Amino acid sequence: MYVRQIAQKIKEESQLYPVIAITGPRQTGKTTLSRELFPNFQYVLLEDLEIQKLAKEDPKGFFARFSGSLILDEVQKTPELLSYIQGIVDTPNNKVQFILTGSEHLLLSQKISQTLAGRVRLFTLLPFSQSELPALDLNQRIFTGDYPRIHDHGLEPQGWLSSYYATYVERDIRSVINISDIDQFDRVVRLSAGRIGQLMDYSGIGSDAGVSSPTVKSWISGLKATFICFTLEPHFKNFNKRLIKSPKLYFFDTGLLCYLLRIHTQKELETHPLYGSIFENWVISEMIKQKFNQGLESNYYFWRDQKGYEVDLVADNAGQLFPIEIKSSKTFHSSFLKGIEYLNTLQKSTNGQIIYGGTESYDFKDYRITSWKNISG
Repeated sequence: MYVRQIAQKIKEESQLYPVIAITGPRQTGKTTLSRELFPNFQYVLLEDLEIQKLAKEDPKGFFARFSGSLILDEVQKTPELLSYIQGIVDTPNNKVQFILTGSEHLLLSQKISQTLAGRVRLFTLLPFSQSELPALDLNQRIFTGDYPRIHDHGLEPQGWLSSYYATYVERDIRSVINISDIDQFDRVVRLSAGRIGQLMDYSGIGSDAGVSSPTVKSWISGLKATFICFTLEPHFKNFNKRLIKSPKLYFFDTGLLCYLLRIHTQKELETHPLYGSIFENWVISEMIKQKFNQGLESNYYFWRDQKGYEVDLVADNAGQLFPIEIKSSKTFHSSFLKGIEYLNTLQKSTNGQIIYGGTESYDFKDYRITSWKNISG
């Protein structure tokens, strides 16, 4: 059993909130973690069709079947229960607690925030982060990805990810968006994978895939809602410069990204023309995972102006931007600092970080040069 960093924070917050909600992709260990942390809670799987039918048709009868605190797994299947949960936890001297899990972030979190505002603490459980796994070679980490089942059972990653993706298309994504043509959807997903780290161009992807720009936008929204990918937004702090306003697209798991790019072996990854972008994707997803594992929201953006100056990642710390440049090179070069130094000139600051593919971490002038082994959110 791997120890999940987020576990301690969930336990602490469960002392303060009557409802804990854990969202995240399918197969990231939400059920396992919930049952491990709360062994005395009764467990209910809402994907069971009979239980689901009862919950939808007779919510009061559903809750009457159970006594004490509950883990309600895949609660997005029965949003009708949320208002009844509100009624239960608002009862004077209530002792009942609920752990809710779900694999649809946007739908679930919106319904929860509307119905259980002030009563629920929301967490996101993503695939393993670097600190949760034993030491691995960098490219092995990137190629294998971080889904727990691969590591728990020592599975061949691309075979498992192929099945995962097929199941995801059949079961999860169709509950969020309308897909008229699975082949076109698959083409959009793979074309999007080929554009990681680039500014989003819905019309360009649509043209290549043979679908409309609004369709691409809808399908990308579905990918985000089910935790396959995420967008990194540009930062708009006013430096009296014209800034880029389009987001960039990344995937939460680089193993799945390699599968979508049809990278079949670690050796193919090492010579792939998109290797630098894949490494960048891995670093950014790792930084976001570490924020979520602390129960925090991501404060990360990218920065780019229309003259071409760019910083891969900036952390907004109360309005002060901390710039981070990401390079897959195993050797640091001072030229990596170009974008950081330009941004610092605008904001009258002297800080920043380079995360690179080398193994040594050290200081250079006012900047921290950080090995991929030592990154932290």
